[in-house]
Amino acid sequence: MAGGARSRPIAREGEPLRPVGGIALLASLVMTSRNPLPFDPIMRAAALWDERIGPAGTMAAVTSIMRVQQILLSAVDGALRPHGLTFARYEALVLLTFSRRGTLPMRVMGERLQLHPTSVTNIVDRLQGDGLVRRTPHPTDRRATLVEITETGSALLEAATKSVTSIDFGLSGLTAEQQDELTELLGRVRKAAGDFD
Repeated sequence: MAGGARSRPIAREGEPLRPVGGIALLASLVMTSRNPLPFDPIMRAAALWDERIGPAGTMAAVTSIMRVQQILLSAVDGALRPHGLTFARYEALVLLTFSRRGTLPMRVMGERLQLHPTSVTNIVDRLQGDGLVRRTPHPTDRRATLVEITETGSALLEAATKSVTSIDFGLSGLTAEQQDELTELLGRVRKAAGDFD
């Protein structure tokens, strides 16, 4: 980086920290396609990679996934921001409403959201601070804490869900069949990485 400044770790709530600095920081910020390029920069990079380094299929696929993640996060964050939610907090509220009683142990929330316990604690702290969930003692396990969605949390979740579904979670350009195919393909990658059995 210019001036010898050290790169700083940045992360969204619920994501691992990653070092970012200089040009990498600029590249990590989501750029909206207000002025689309006249060519696909990922395919241009893939052609150069293929010419100078070797087969570019994996690089192009991974770079495309990373860019689509930026696009989707930008869209979803934009839809949730007016509700005072991040995607991580939104997911936690959805998970609670999917449970039979609107309540889950924090440990189970971490497993289902695939987050470190510290991240779950931070998410629940913020939700509780906003009056969207409450912590209650587990009735049979003194070591466990239950998280329960409040009426305020349910009402906010309903409004936030309308916002994200109205933009299809930012996923455009695919038919319903293609979305299913994409989900299935990404599921294979997740399974190979040990996300689930």
